[in-house]
Amino acid sequence: MTNDHEKQKNAKTYEYFVNQDRYETDQPALTGAQIKARIPNLQPGTGLSLEGHGHDPDRLIGDDELVQLDTGHGPARFTLVPPATFG
Repeated sequence: MTNDHEKQKNAKTYEYFVNQDRYETDQPALTGAQIKARIPNLQPGTGLSLEGHGHDPDRLIGDDELVQLDTGHGPARFTLVPPATFG
């Protein structure tokens, strides 16, 4: 039988970056909205881009899109995309 302390000790953490800031979670996948929710003072309408691996292009992540954090290529790396201004 394991207790809560042992479960916490054995829990896997997943690391990811948004711009240069490092984050950790115990979830193997997060939505775009969950990732952006951890960013302090995030301007409404800001987008999220996931860096591609190798020759894969970067791609925009929707708020409801689920992103796997454990890809085997190291931590996922995201970039914030400022809201578009038209005028």
